[in-house]
Amino acid sequence: MKILFAIQGTGNGHLSRARDVYPELAKHGEVDVLISGIQADVDVPFPVKYKLYGMSFIFGKKGGVDILQTAQKLKLFKLIKDIRTLPVEKYDLIINDFEAVSAWACKMKKIPCISLSHQCAVLNNNAPQPKETDWMGKTVLKYYAPVTDAYGFHFKAYAENIFTPVIRQEVRDLNPSNEGHYTVYLPAYDDDTIVSNLSKFDGVKWEVFSKHNKEPFTFKNVQIQPIENKAFMRSMEKCAGVLCGAGFEGPAEAMYLGKKVMVIPMLQQYEQQCNAVAAVTMGAHFIKQLNVKYHNDIHKWIALEQPGKIDFPNQIREIVTLIINKYAPSFSKDPQPAMVAVHQA
Repeated sequence: MKILFAIQGTGNGHLSRARDVYPELAKHGEVDVLISGIQADVDVPFPVKYKLYGMSFIFGKKGGVDILQTAQKLKLFKLIKDIRTLPVEKYDLIINDFEAVSAWACKMKKIPCISLSHQCAVLNNNAPQPKETDWMGKTVLKYYAPVTDAYGFHFKAYAENIFTPVIRQEVRDLNPSNEGHYTVYLPAYDDDTIVSNLSKFDGVKWEVFSKHNKEPFTFKNVQIQPIENKAFMRSMEKCAGVLCGAGFEGPAEAMYLGKKVMVIPMLQQYEQQCNAVAAVTMGAHFIKQLNVKYHNDIHKWIALEQPGKIDFPNQIREIVTLIINKYAPSFSKDPQPAMVAVHQA
């Protein structure tokens, strides 16, 4: 069986999750990987057949998406060409993690496209959402990568076909401890904003992983270093807490390790607003922006005791088998659908 595994390359969560999803897909056939987007900072340990420019949201420096930069970097004619020429018809199964080119190529050619993403879980009516709905943001999330069926990941199994987070094996293999520092990943803020705020917390050591700086430096109690996976893993393994954007994989991994978590959702980013609401139900804390107005909230968070570890089970094999049995039964070694332990909230 030929499988196309299409992955969104904006941010790091999609590619991090793909590290564990790919080996399970490879057990069922020949897998070609497609990655589109220009904002990722992590590599993948498997071959990539299609590396496309795609359609990326550009991180800003003041807490949100840089709309102007996003518009300027959009290559519309290239995007249309890639959608028209991508040979999706050559594949027996297409798995899509919020990737626009393959999704629209399948829609144009009336080929099934199966979502395996966090975004489709966010859109489920049973999933937590903010009181004030951003209709524009919700519409973008819904139509960015249209699919024919959806299997999603979220902090809880809020509905059928929603599963708990994929925790990378390298995170599961860590031995968490508390050496007192705080790990920081806020890609929507520039280093000056982060340093000017976090340096105000005397006696607290911050290890910041920066999307905007390639050279490490230290200012008072704030250490800035470029994003590197192994260094980030070491920092998170030994930290007291994680201060990060309201993505999905990062907070979930910190919860799994039993760390205090505080999230700051990106401005005008509906998915992260939803994630922040859901993260709070899991014991995380959130503030709206990184500025002096919320320093007291950060002080209170720092003073908290360590929470308990949240043991998210590894369900990747069951999910992949479920999809294979439903959409490619003639290729499946197991003709009966796999039983997956999920509970509707």
